[in-house]
Amino acid sequence: MIAKLTGLIDELGEDFAIIDVGGVGYLVFCSARTLGRLSIGEAASLTIDTHVREDHIHLYGFADTAERDWYRLLTTVQGVGAKVGLGMLSALSGDELVQAIAAGDKTAITRAPGVGPKLATRILSELKDKVAGIALGPVATMDGQTAGDHGLTGEAVSALVNLGYSPSHALTAVSHAAGQLGEGAGLEELIRAGLAELAPSMNTGEHAR
Repeated sequence: MIAKLTGLIDELGEDFAIIDVGGVGYLVFCSARTLGRLSIGEAASLTIDTHVREDHIHLYGFADTAERDWYRLLTTVQGVGAKVGLGMLSALSGDELVQAIAAGDKTAITRAPGVGPKLATRILSELKDKVAGIALGPVATMDGQTAGDHGLTGEAVSALVNLGYSPSHALTAVSHAAGQLGEGAGLEELIRAGLAELAPSMNTGEHAR
């Protein structure tokens, strides 16, 4: 089972890259987001998810483990195969997926090729309770610095959880705040806006774990 490939980018296609590893070319299917970070002739290292079937072995490559985790989560939904999963990761970043799923934003989900209204509804329904774990992730490193794998949304959610709010309430509040603030909002802004969103529930005690 191949879990990682490091080598030179030999060729780039619409949905694939060929990585030369010691003279052996590996065909790896990738999202547009990952392909955009690769350049022919340059060294690259991709996290790999290997699919083995009776009639083929396919390699799916990701720029980081966060994207791979999203791919694995998305493809647990019936109707989301490898192609649709990569299409969703091409159309939406991890933070955008968190926000869309938390807010039940079907329009955002259908931006991905191959995702119609029915499939979008299924994705939102099946993943709503799971995205908090993806958003939180391992946002703290051993030396206390925050890691960026899950973006500012995850860090803001983690901060609110540390204040005593449940992951689901914190995720919904931060996602709504991010939608209102728009791109460019900083971590402190997200936390403050998230707290403002949660203020009414604080008075009724709904934020308790």
